[in-house]
Amino acid sequence: METLKEAYAETRHNNGAPGINGVTFDSIEKTGLEAFLKKVQSELTSGEYIPIINRKKEVPKDFDKVRVLGIPSIRDRVVQGAVKLILEPIFESDLQPGSYGYRPKRTAHAAVALVAEAVVKNKTRVIDLDLTAYFDNVRHDILLRKVAERVCDNKVMRLLKLILKVGGKRGVPQVRCRRETKAAIVA
Repeated sequence: METLKEAYAETRHNNGAPGINGVTFDSIEKTGLEAFLKKVQSELTSGEYIPIINRKKEVPKDFDKVRVLGIPSIRDRVVQGAVKLILEPIFESDLQPGSYGYRPKRTAHAAVALVAEAVVKNKTRVIDLDLTAYFDNVRHDILLRKVAERVCDNKVMRLLKLILKVGGKRGVPQVRCRRETKAAIVA
């Protein structure tokens, strides 16, 4: 329950739009946050949890292109946030100290400061990566196999598979992050 409460607080802080079911934070809190979280907990522990389809939203990109965002319901975002809270520390330890992309407590400003510090030390290689349509092409089988190398909990793996599959057979849903950061690695 503590993890679900923390995940709800983070989800609420990001204040995203409702998913396809139209349920808002205000409506959840009006009908009772504790009851909402207990229901989510019950669905998770009983194995009855199934995410609902994401609401699709197109946002403009450069050169007349669009990016399709998948907007999960608040319930599903809370579950995803709880999974993130559990799995993130496991995989965070594998990452290089100079990697800043989408990592906790790391900002684009800190990446720029690290680059500036490196330039002063005559380190002149900075790698900035942006893989075209990367999230659209993530293969579920490979991702799940890699996670399974570090996570030995069948319930977590089942939950992760459900979350991935709700968006289709390939790729992972993208949501607009409040604080997006670019990856910068200093050599």
